[in-house]
Amino acid sequence: MATIAAAGRGNFHAVLSAPSRSREIPESADVYGWLIGSWELEVLHYKAFDVSALGIKGEVHFGWVLEGRAIQDVWIMPRRSERTDDIGKTNNMYGTTLRVWDPAIQAWRIRWINPVSGHREEQVGRRIGKDIVQVGARPDGTPTRWRFTEITPDSFHWIGESLNPDGQTWNLEGEFRAKRMQP
Repeated sequence: MATIAAAGRGNFHAVLSAPSRSREIPESADVYGWLIGSWELEVLHYKAFDVSALGIKGEVHFGWVLEGRAIQDVWIMPRRSERTDDIGKTNNMYGTTLRVWDPAIQAWRIRWINPVSGHREEQVGRRIGKDIVQVGARPDGTPTRWRFTEITPDSFHWIGESLNPDGQTWNLEGEFRAKRMQP
């Protein structure tokens, strides 16, 4: 036991990251593994506003973590090269998602937090047809739905929505177009 503990001391990133998916996750359940890597983001909507005319760019990075039992990402907007000390909270995101495979429900349990704004979400994610759909709720009970659509090996369309109090109408809150960054 002392050998394992000593090997991880001082190397947080090596202890957190994993080279691939755990064998405990069936290949058929690996709906997020294709995301591993870095992506450029074109921001179309954020916080329910059309921001496409502002030309905001972002980035997102995905990797296997926790011995390959989870995928973690970091969503950044504006991208790191454009961030300044005086950036306001309005169009600012530097948050992380942890997606953990849960064999009991045959789906992924998802936790998102953006410390910049305090925004948190809990969801469950599954493949539905050609899309990956995550549904859940905010701490205040507002139902949410996040979708990865138009998926190719090098691009995807991400849509975030919340359910209107009428219980029928989904409100667009976030929309990004992503392209894989070349190494």
